[in-house]
Amino acid sequence: MISKVSQMPDYPQSPPQKSKKPRLHGIFYWALVREFASTGLLVSSILLSIVVLTQLIRLLGESVSGLLVVEGVMAMLGFSALNYLPVLLSISLFLSVLLTLTRCYRDSEMVVWFSSGIGLSHWVRPVLGYAIPVVAVIALLSLVLTPWALTKAEEFKRRLDSRDEVSRATPGLFRESKQADRVYFLEEVDTEKKRVGNIFVRSIQNGKEGTMVAKEGFQETAANGDRFLVMLNGTRYEGVPGRADFKIVEFERYAMRIEPVELRKEAPNLRSLPTAALLKNPTSWNMSELEWRIGLPLSALILALLAIPLSYVNPRAGRSLNLIIAVVIYMFYNNMISVTNSWVGQGRISVAAGLFGIHLLMFGVMLVMFYHRTSVTPWRRGAK
Repeated sequence: MISKVSQMPDYPQSPPQKSKKPRLHGIFYWALVREFASTGLLVSSILLSIVVLTQLIRLLGESVSGLLVVEGVMAMLGFSALNYLPVLLSISLFLSVLLTLTRCYRDSEMVVWFSSGIGLSHWVRPVLGYAIPVVAVIALLSLVLTPWALTKAEEFKRRLDSRDEVSRATPGLFRESKQADRVYFLEEVDTEKKRVGNIFVRSIQNGKEGTMVAKEGFQETAANGDRFLVMLNGTRYEGVPGRADFKIVEFERYAMRIEPVELRKEAPNLRSLPTAALLKNPTSWNMSELEWRIGLPLSALILALLAIPLSYVNPRAGRSLNLIIAVVIYMFYNNMISVTNSWVGQGRISVAAGLFGIHLLMFGVMLVMFYHRTSVTPWRRGAK
């Protein structure tokens, strides 16, 4: 007897389920990078605003005292901002990573990510993805743009200090000549037309004191290159009031020679030397300056990675303890870079020890802190 065996119908098999872990890692990566960038932009804007404001107050003070013309305030402000920008970006990078991850701990987001299988080592990739472009900008500023800005600032200052007496005079302020034999007061100055109004000049000529006032005047250049301040419709008072030899002379035109000022030649500042010039002349102090420029991007990268274990918040110890520790570590790191650079310049340590010593030390501290956090955090034991 033949028994019929019923066959089960062939149903289409469902395709294998794809792992959701790559998608989870992608969401994790871009969410962190966006938050790092927004926090870093906010912190850098605040720090840059503080620096620009303090420098602007200082430059305006110099302008009021006559040390700097009003037209040069904005130029010097731009050069000063470029000088401080590498350090500000380094601080902003460190704080943006630290504050973002600290917030994740406080809002219990870390518990969610750790429970999803994303361990502490997985945070290195998004931090590097955000930090490497910023470190590249810091390196460009430190090695190229900052020395250029300092060079231009020094040239600008020399040109301002080398102007003649009338050009350096600030409207509404008394100005003494470098020879200390004349005092100028100009109420109005028109630099485009090279005309001045309401002139007061007190001078000493041939041992006699004289005072001249005029309604207006202008600058004139002779054929031999000498420059004169020509005063129109004025009066000259010569002598001491009360004596018989006191003279009062009215004039329609009076030309007074402006003493030329030679362009100052100063030794270039070490910080303003181009990086190529430091490499061509490898003296101890030049290598010290080069190590400072290279150390800025290196320290910024190490601090960004160090912010990962530093961001851990222990509710029992207080929410601000990690921030205090982070500030102390940053100050120690930054001061030790300055100390080692000074030791290299003085010849106490070698160039290699000065360049790599403190950075390798902080890199080792970072590895120790990573190991400590991954071994003591209870929810990290299952997420490697």
